[in-house]
Amino acid sequence: MGDLGQDTAVRLQPDGTYEASLSADWEIWGPMGGYVAAIALRAAGTEADGRRPAAFSCHYLSAARFEPVQIKVETRRGGRSATSHRVEISQDGKAILDASVWSVAETEGLEHDETIAPDVASPDELPEIGELLPPDTPRPFPFWENFDAKPLDFESDWPPDGPRPARWREWLRFTPTAMFDDPWIDAARSVILVDLPSWPAAHRPHAWTQPPYVAPTLDLNVAFHQPTSDEDWLLCEGTAPLSTGGIFGWTARVWSPSGKLHASGGGQCLYRKVRPPT
Repeated sequence: MGDLGQDTAVRLQPDGTYEASLSADWEIWGPMGGYVAAIALRAAGTEADGRRPAAFSCHYLSAARFEPVQIKVETRRGGRSATSHRVEISQDGKAILDASVWSVAETEGLEHDETIAPDVASPDELPEIGELLPPDTPRPFPFWENFDAKPLDFESDWPPDGPRPARWREWLRFTPTAMFDDPWIDAARSVILVDLPSWPAAHRPHAWTQPPYVAPTLDLNVAFHQPTSDEDWLLCEGTAPLSTGGIFGWTARVWSPSGKLHASGGGQCLYRKVRPPT
């Protein structure tokens, strides 16, 4: 089990760059993309001068290893109300991820909220995943050990007997630390959750055929609407309604039990065919 605050921490180097160590506790076919993106966000936060994160976008360039990565942060635009940083993550000279991050100062503006929270059971009304699975069932990847999970669309028989909607919804609570006062660690939770449902959502219409594909993520975009610092359980809701031409796009939203929308975003994934075992 990893700890988000510790495992996304960055260390300032004598030359003004940063370093971070990728933890194997966040493995899904290698370092989970949203986890690497969260490290980029944390690096930008070190130079944000007290501003809060507003928007994050990145391109995933290469898969990393569970070893130290090197991070460069460059200010692209500085200002009183908003600052843009570019973050580059590399590993032994190989480009891993390029990101752009906007941070904003406290300010005033027009206020409205027309969001409609999903009509779903609250986390208090649902069993945890461990209660739904047969005893001693291992999690499929170490990544899942970092959460308490309460799925909304659970099926005990998997693969299913036919197509399912291209939607993935689950209440998740980070462990061992569920909430963070630091706004940049707090926002890292949303980065990971917006990245998470891409493949789970797109795979559901096809899981019954067990198709020989994976789908690496090309990019990730996250808008931070409201802090999640006072919420332990968060609903990750993702949809991938169109998959065509070898790619699919997904959108995701992060909600709290109080019905607040905290973050939204999405990206594109590119299919790759998996060779059958020899």
